[in-house]
Amino acid sequence: MASLKDLRNRIASVKATQKITKAMQMVAAAKLRRAQSAAEAARPYAERMEAVLANLAGGVAPGAQGPALLSGNGKDQTHLLVVCTAERGLCGAFNSSIVRLAREHIYRLQQQGKTVKIICVGKKGYDQLRRQFDALIVETVDLRGVRQLAFGDADAIGRKIIGMFEAGQFDVATLFFSRFKSVISQIPTAQQLIPAQVAGAASGGAAATSYDYEPEEGEILSQLLPRNISVQVFRALLENAASEQGARMSAMDNATRNAGDMIRKQTLTYNRTRQAMITKELIEIISGAEAL
Repeated sequence: MASLKDLRNRIASVKATQKITKAMQMVAAAKLRRAQSAAEAARPYAERMEAVLANLAGGVAPGAQGPALLSGNGKDQTHLLVVCTAERGLCGAFNSSIVRLAREHIYRLQQQGKTVKIICVGKKGYDQLRRQFDALIVETVDLRGVRQLAFGDADAIGRKIIGMFEAGQFDVATLFFSRFKSVISQIPTAQQLIPAQVAGAASGGAAATSYDYEPEEGEILSQLLPRNISVQVFRALLENAASEQGARMSAMDNATRNAGDMIRKQTLTYNRTRQAMITKELIEIISGAEAL
């Protein structure tokens, strides 16, 4: 049975941990507002970019050879997976859910006899994937030194992806990230970047409108498609940033509540132990007095 000193040390330790988790929760809540605003502001631009690309792709003359970023290179053997996760932990299942989705995708491709290559954006995804797929990781992107995400950070990743595609290092590229829905809900998402999937956007709305473009659609597509990759990567990074802070806020809130429960249980045990010791001492004193 633990002594009173041990119980006091445990209670003090849990209280100190509770203060840390509470502070982290408040910091995550403050960061979440800014990250959520950035993610929501990027969505209309990315969606509109997809709509314009869908309209342009629909205007390409039948039988004409479109840009490789849109139509692909005609092969489906080598797949590049761009897995975006956080640089830090203590955010619940945020990182592991993205890695789980990527891992399932890797297993499915390997069962089909495909070649898989991985680019890890974020330390936590790299730490998890290298345990099983270290030989498949061709590049890691470290954003720990970036205090606030900018389009230039995503553009560097997008240019790297395009450079690898133009060098013939892969045939299909898929982006993995977590889409922010709410503080308690983040949705792991897989989005194909190359060949660009824009057919669904042309089913209705503004994308279904007919426009006359000058210069020709193919020439505009050759300029917009590379930028679209950087835009989608930037959107994924912003969605990840908001999802990470939301997940951390929820995780730290749960940790703070659990610490409070532990403190109450330990305090109850401490009081009972102290009372038992006092009772025992009184019994010994009374027994000694009666013996005299």
